[in-house]
Amino acid sequence: MATETITSTMTGEEMIALSKKHTLFEWSAQAKVDPIPVARAKGIYFWTPEGKRFIDFNSQLMCVNIGHGDERVIRAVQKQVETLAYANPFMATEPRARLGAKLAEIAPGDIDVFFFTNGGAEANENAIKLARLATGRHKILARYRSYHGATAGSMMLTGDPRRWASEPGMPGVVHVLDPYHGLEGGWESAEQSLAMLEEIIQLEGPHTIAAFILESVSGTNGVLVPPDGYMQGVRRLCDKHGILMICDEVMAGFGRTGEWFAINHWNVVPDLITMAKGLTSAYVQLGAVGMRRAVADHFRDKVFYGGLTYNSHPVACAAALASIQVYEEDRLLENARRIGKLMSDLMTDLALRHPSIGAARSIGLFGLIELTRDRAKKTPLAPFNGTSDEMQAFAKFLRQEGLYTFVRWHTFFTNPPLCITENELREGFGIIDRALDLTDKAVQ
Repeated sequence: MATETITSTMTGEEMIALSKKHTLFEWSAQAKVDPIPVARAKGIYFWTPEGKRFIDFNSQLMCVNIGHGDERVIRAVQKQVETLAYANPFMATEPRARLGAKLAEIAPGDIDVFFFTNGGAEANENAIKLARLATGRHKILARYRSYHGATAGSMMLTGDPRRWASEPGMPGVVHVLDPYHGLEGGWESAEQSLAMLEEIIQLEGPHTIAAFILESVSGTNGVLVPPDGYMQGVRRLCDKHGILMICDEVMAGFGRTGEWFAINHWNVVPDLITMAKGLTSAYVQLGAVGMRRAVADHFRDKVFYGGLTYNSHPVACAAALASIQVYEEDRLLENARRIGKLMSDLMTDLALRHPSIGAARSIGLFGLIELTRDRAKKTPLAPFNGTSDEMQAFAKFLRQEGLYTFVRWHTFFTNPPLCITENELREGFGIIDRALDLTDKAVQ
């Protein structure tokens, strides 16, 4: 566990005390909040004011894909602020123009028109708005094991329990089952899942359904990589019934899976694609909805009713352009594939040696491990939408040893920045290896 002297005007205790007194923390009962105070970050690491170093094994919220503190992005932001800090979204700016053209180069297929937003949830809100206006239909299909954001509409698209507190909300969303039914339920075949999906489309009335929104690889609900044939089948069903296919790539996009967008693994082109997080590597807030020309052309003579003050923000667009340049110059997609293969091998090795591992899966540098009390019975180490003493002890050990990642229910994530080296990855897995000794004790 490394420490170093950090120059800061506040101690960690002061940061925490004032933050807890005057701000609300996300997704938390405030009395239980125990945040890590962060003073600075560089590469795959961040530090507390007192100098404790953490390996950022989750790229914060699966978003700092290029790593922390890249001077190329910092200089691009500084230059843009000095030149043009803001122009309202009714105006054209050079960063906006260049970013739209660049995204058209790297987006799947013939997607070449983009609407810039402030983040991923807002991108998903606008995607369903675009789909409803373009089709004249109202219903939206979404999956249960999904998360699409915390704004009013995107929260209703979300299938997992984070939706419950916001209900009843926006009408018209119909949730469907995924190919994956949890550690105990296992995987369905693509054919079985697609048959269920088509039955629901028939029962709901195809002519009432505007779009099907789905994460290309589900993120916080389990890094669920769809079985071969599933995405192609979804594309065929959408085409058959005139339903727009929306791929949420907010988390899986921009190299996380080893491709610019995860949907590229299946050679499928959606009608709309949403993005954020890795678009700027979170240096500045920005999201976007990409769309095929047929969707965009609907609005040539019809008003698109959407937009906020900070949409197409020039500083954010400049940060995105610089971040994309880093992906290209440093060959980070190639690194995600290369180091991702090592990560998969390390996960397999852990599963062979630790009986508390019930499942381990990854694609590129997008990984997750499910922990179990009984591998034969596939009993999760924590209940659905809950935690356990063992999972809390596991998370506490990681924090003590200087590794930060997302621990949720009976799972934990392995999503480091795409710039990570082999030695850095092994260092992180060494800490995880020791932490799993704690969960192994719970195996029955």
